Amino acid sequence: MSRAASSSTGHVYGVARVVCAWELARSSFYYQRGVAGQTVGGFQRRGPKTAWSDRALTEKIREIIARSPFHGEGHRKLWARLRFEGVRTSKVRVLRLLREAQLLGPSRSLPRAENPHTGRIVTERPDQMWAADHTATATVEEGPVTVFVAVDHCTTECVGIHAAKRATRFEALEPVRQAVRDYCGGFREKAAAGLQLRHDWGSQYLSDDYQAEIRFLGMESSPAFVRQPEGNGCVERFIRTLKEQLLWVRTFRTVEELRQALQEFRERYNQRWIVQRLGYLTPQQARQQLLAQGVAA
Repeated sequence: MSRAASSSTGHVYGVARVVCAWELARSSFYYQRGVAGQTVGGFQRRGPKTAWSDRALTEKIREIIARSPFHGEGHRKLWARLRFEGVRTSKVRVLRLLREAQLLGPSRSLPRAENPHTGRIVTERPDQMWAADHTATATVEEGPVTVFVAVDHCTTECVGIHAAKRATRFEALEPVRQAVRDYCGGFREKAAAGLQLRHDWGSQYLSDDYQAEIRFLGMESSPAFVRQPEGNGCVERFIRTLKEQLLWVRTFRTVEELRQALQEFRERYNQRWIVQRLGYLTPQQARQQLLAQGVAA
């Protein structure tokens, strides 16, 4: 390149100047030039070479399958049986050949919708659906701690938040109790009648005590799809904000210090965090606006 003239200007430019204009490292340029100069088949896989071609190895695998007294053995066992007979190859290659020759045993697959999340999880009015979930953090003196939260699906409000050393079903109920006291006029039977509670399939939320208490409050359990966190996306998004704005940027010595910080964050979030989906209103402003329009029940 340093001896070749540009076809447009007629000038000679060095490698350093050209790769600088290309925003390319000189090492990359020399590597690519070396690759271009290699003949076909110049690069080969490193390591010991096998005398078995794909076709011969496939026939050998067929022989082993035919002699085996068992059915449906996987590629790992077939690879091991090849080694017993002195044939050295890799598991990845055996799997590839089995797949290409359609020799893999049939596997059971459950029917699944192409996209199970065709609906909307966001509600049209507040206090129609809440979501409960938890995350983990740590304190200096007391070690790992679980943070439980509850969020409104319409306004993204944090309606309840709590931290506990032990992640029991009773501690998981605390954010729901806070929400009922603050938004349903007090904790009593059927205080939250008609309200749905979205949660995942964690042991705390499926426990008899948890389910019995939300039934006492008049709530309807609304579990998300198994292994589908999108169904619980509202509270998952709030937990991300909680981590980025508090849990990952501050250090807490005790659980009590963390609880106080969580309550302060709940007030600050509800009053000052703006949400694009709500027209850049805060959760509290969105609730007040919907109540003023008579949308809330």
